[in-house]
Amino acid sequence: MNASSTSMTTRIDPDGSLVAALRRHDPTAAEDLVAAYGNRAFHLARRITGSAQDAEEAVQDAFLSVTRRIDTFREESAFRSWLYRIVANAAYQRCRNRGGRSTDISLDHLLPVFDEHGRHVTPVADWSMRVDDPARQTELRMVLSTAIEELPGDYRAVVLLRDVQGLSQQETAEALSLTVVNVKTRLHRARLFLRKRLEAHLSVSGRSVPRPTLKTTEQRRTWSLVQAAARA
Repeated sequence: MNASSTSMTTRIDPDGSLVAALRRHDPTAAEDLVAAYGNRAFHLARRITGSAQDAEEAVQDAFLSVTRRIDTFREESAFRSWLYRIVANAAYQRCRNRGGRSTDISLDHLLPVFDEHGRHVTPVADWSMRVDDPARQTELRMVLSTAIEELPGDYRAVVLLRDVQGLSQQETAEALSLTVVNVKTRLHRARLFLRKRLEAHLSVSGRSVPRPTLKTTEQRRTWSLVQAAARA
C-alpha cells in the first residue's frame, strides 16, 4: 500500500502546486493553468474539432470548468488526465453542436484485410527501415499529421493523448473514460490505419527533403509515432 501511494503521489507531483493554487483561488492560478496546458489543450481540441475557432472556444469552456470544478478533482488519477478529459468533452460537444466533422471516416473500410487466422490477406511490405532515413523525416511527419486528421474522432483522441502528448495507457483511459483494453484496441487500429497511409505515400514518393531538426518534445513524439506505425 505504501509503495502504491508513493507511486501515485510521484505521478501527480508535477501539478501539485498548480492544483493547490487553483483550490486556494490564487489570483494567478488561472494564468498558471493556461501557461502550463494552454498550448497542449488547444492542440488536442483542434485535432478533435478540426477548427481553430471551435478549439479556442472548447479550451475556454474547459478551463473555466476546471477552475470551477477543481474541488471535485480527486487525486486517484493524474491532474493532466482529469484536465484532458474535460478538454476532450468540451471539444466533442462542439462537434455535436455543429453535427460532427464531415471529414471523419470509418476505419473498417481502410484498415488492412485479415483472414480467419489474423494474417494479412495481401502481402505487407517491410518498409520500417526506410522511415529512419533522415531525408524523409520531415516529409513523413507531414503525411502522418494529415493522416491523423482523417481518423475518426474517438481514435484520433487516443493517438493524440497516448502517442503525441505522451500520456500512459492508464492516463489516456482516464482522460477519455475508457478501459485500458479499449485504449490498446483503438491505438492498435489507429496505428494500422496510419501505417497504411504511410505505406501508400512511400510506395509512390521518391522525393528527398532536408534532414529535419526535431527540437520539441511533440516533434520527437510525433516521429516516434511514425516509427510505431511503420512497425504496427
